[in-house]
Amino acid sequence: MASHIGKLPIAIPAGVEVKLEGQAFSAKGPKGTDSYTIPEGITGVVENNEIVLTPADDLRPTRAKHGLSRSIIASMVKGVHEGYAKRLQIVGTGYRVVAKGKGLEFFLGYSHTITVNPPEGIEFEIVNPNELIVKGTDKQAVGQVAANIRKLRAPEPYKGKGVKYADERILRKAGKAGK
Repeated sequence: MASHIGKLPIAIPAGVEVKLEGQAFSAKGPKGTDSYTIPEGITGVVENNEIVLTPADDLRPTRAKHGLSRSIIASMVKGVHEGYAKRLQIVGTGYRVVAKGKGLEFFLGYSHTITVNPPEGIEFEIVNPNELIVKGTDKQAVGQVAANIRKLRAPEPYKGKGVKYADERILRKAGKAGK
């Protein structure tokens, strides 16, 4: 019984160049380049504009690496072709974000401002003072940077103030009962 995810071939879109030399995989596209080392026990083949990964045996750890490798390579191919983005909203009176060089400066109700500089391969776009987009080619890095920004002031359940994902729904609490 092989990995259901791992068995699926990965389509290579037009404009993406893929190299597979032994266990070293690299992808180059209009948004950038990325590379990955395929784990031992998994072999990859590029044929008919598709990438197919096959496991050496049917042991449980190999099956797990098979599906994981396929998912990571598929994310890399999509990332260098289209890129990834996370949209964040800042909710609260006086809460805002401004550009400071390549980084961002947050005003989140603390006595001080918080400066965030982008790591390698990540860029920020400010839509308005209460909304920003984190962009990049690496799915994991984009998600981690967005999560770190959200952690600066996580949304609270009473008024919903804080930094939240654009598609996130905050569960609200009733608050104190009045007479």
